[in-house]
Amino acid sequence: VQEAPLRRLAGLLGRRVTAVYSDRTSGASERRPALDRLLADARRGAFDLVLVWRFDRLSRSVRHFLGVVDELRSAGIDFVSHEQAFDTTTPMGKFTVTMFAALAELERLVIRERVIAGLEHAREHGTKSGRPIGRPRAVFRRDQVGELRRQGLAWREVARRLGVGVAT
Repeated sequence: VQEAPLRRLAGLLGRRVTAVYSDRTSGASERRPALDRLLADARRGAFDLVLVWRFDRLSRSVRHFLGVVDELRSAGIDFVSHEQAFDTTTPMGKFTVTMFAALAELERLVIRERVIAGLEHAREHGTKSGRPIGRPRAVFRRDQVGELRRQGLAWREVARRLGVGVAT
């Protein structure tokens, strides 16, 4: 359904189709055999343009999509979407990709700031419940361990009396 119109578009652009990369798995998956082959061929310089029916045929994640487009761009390969006005062979298309990449970078930086702020808050205030982060220290009188053992108590009973786990 998608291949014939893409072949026509390649002809209109004066391009020759060198390979068709088609996965039967979900576009939500970042690791797909045909996509991996496409990227490997791109790195080898097997072609200079990638045509897709729509963005979501390449990837369903903005982060992954921009990563793929950036990898293609760094290999000197243009990208054209048949159904969307997206064509990196034109100045406006290059601008659009740059804007998408800038927005994705901004999103990553904002998320990073939030994570750092959350970690700092947790370090200073503990968790939402107010309890400290991590396993609480077991507090007991160590000298009582020896005394209770000398009285003939089993480890399990010593731990129970002191209010700690047997391993402690």
